[in-house]
Amino acid sequence: MKSPIKFEPLVPLLYDDYIKIGTTAYNQHYRHLWPYGDTSTYIENSFTKEVLLKEEKDENTALYLLKMKDDYVGILKITLDMAIAKLNKSEALYLDKIYIQKEFTGLGIGRETLKFIEIKARELSKKAIFLGAMQNGPALSFYLANNFSIIDTTKVPFENVIEKEKPMFILLKEV
Repeated sequence: MKSPIKFEPLVPLLYDDYIKIGTTAYNQHYRHLWPYGDTSTYIENSFTKEVLLKEEKDENTALYLLKMKDDYVGILKITLDMAIAKLNKSEALYLDKIYIQKEFTGLGIGRETLKFIEIKARELSKKAIFLGAMQNGPALSFYLANNFSIIDTTKVPFENVIEKEKPMFILLKEV
């Protein structure tokens, strides 16, 4: 069966859509991490044209808009080569961002996106996919249910995130 989700590689013509969808989805799911819900630090580091121009030039970065029917429903950012644990950078793929707008969660988009990433990892002869997930968030149970394992801990790298919200797990899935 063909996936109902299309993964459109980001091109400059779609920057505004990527910024809008990424910002909306991030704010819907992660405002609670920030004092007074002010996510501007994260948005300025992730969802501006300047950031996207820089990432587009980086051959190690792949950016996608997730599309279902006629709607953009989320964004995806992958770092193609990155070392983790005992794996060198050519052996692991880092799932940097997968943000789906709240009204489209629970429709299987996350599962389809993980399948897409696994196919990409196999095409690149990777041994594993890894990511960071909030220790106290709903995404953690999703990744664990999709055969990721906790291998380490880390924290959100931004100083102004609420301290008790910073803890993250690093999860890994062999492919």
